[in-house]
Amino acid sequence: MNPIVSIIMGSTSDLPIMEKAAQLLDSFEIPFEINALSAHRTPTEVEHFAKNAHKRGIKVIIAAAGMAAHLPGVIASMTVLPVIGVPINSTLDGMDALLAIVQMPPGIPVATVGINGAQNAGILAVQILSQGDPALISKLEKFKEDLKKKIVKANEDLAKVSFKYKTN
Repeated sequence: MNPIVSIIMGSTSDLPIMEKAAQLLDSFEIPFEINALSAHRTPTEVEHFAKNAHKRGIKVIIAAAGMAAHLPGVIASMTVLPVIGVPINSTLDGMDALLAIVQMPPGIPVATVGINGAQNAGILAVQILSQGDPALISKLEKFKEDLKKKIVKANEDLAKVSFKYKTN
């Protein structure tokens, strides 16, 4: 089994957040890899990874970073693959990472999810991969339907909550 999605994080301290992307990809039965690479501490390895990812069959890269958050942009500058950035809340409530990832110069896009939004990064990766794959589209439709069912159930449960002045 060869990976088609690569999850990259600047440090293994990001793993508790990035596990959500891994769990999502796993649930969709999409082969992926997880590695730690640092734009600042291992720039040569980042360059080798970025320039060779497509040759290894990677189709989407999910890259997480906190603080200066250069990793997603550096990778995007060296590959033709779509890169999804996950800003990590490490300082300044993650706003520094969010702005560093989302404010890329023209020609170097990085799709960016919310702070600590690894699950959404996984979903976006699946949506990208689903183009031209009817089986994956069906799985996504079921996933979205299940989300709807959770909210319907939540409202049914809320209807049973009783307060003196509650009107519904």
